[in-house]
Amino acid sequence: MTIFDWPLWAMVVCIYVIMQRLAELVYANANTRRLRAEGGREHGAKHYPLFILLHSGWLIAITLFARPSPAPNMLLLIIFIASQAFRFWTLASIGRWWTTRIISAPHFPRVKRGPYRFIKHPNYALVVVEIAVLPLLLGAPAMAIIFSILNAALLWWRIRIENDVLMERVGTT
Repeated sequence: MTIFDWPLWAMVVCIYVIMQRLAELVYANANTRRLRAEGGREHGAKHYPLFILLHSGWLIAITLFARPSPAPNMLLLIIFIASQAFRFWTLASIGRWWTTRIISAPHFPRVKRGPYRFIKHPNYALVVVEIAVLPLLLGAPAMAIIFSILNAALLWWRIRIENDVLMERVGTT
């Protein structure tokens, strides 16, 4: 079964995720360039290619091996839609400071609005949900498990670096 054999709902969901990820990369890269121009520097660059590999591999594996059912599991679909609402809230809250890399400087503020008031790393929490829910929604439970484990290992590494970097920041926004 290829993506072209999928039910329409599954194709729409998958295409949405791919387009959303590409749009986020454009936004993140613009923010990265601007933050670097404002004195920010990258931390933890060694693990960044692993995130690219993980997320690309996740999407490729889903498109090649998922077997969605004719009708979606409504609970999983609702969780996925809610996760996307959370994504937009998170990105709107962090705004110009959001990147896919860790770019920081001591004079950059710490964001404490939106979901950042309640969760230290809401975007990572969101990605944990997405990496598990999307494959489950599209009939690929083994991918949900495998990529969740890989993502957890990378996030463990990244969050330690990011927490150290955030301690250097003095202001809040």
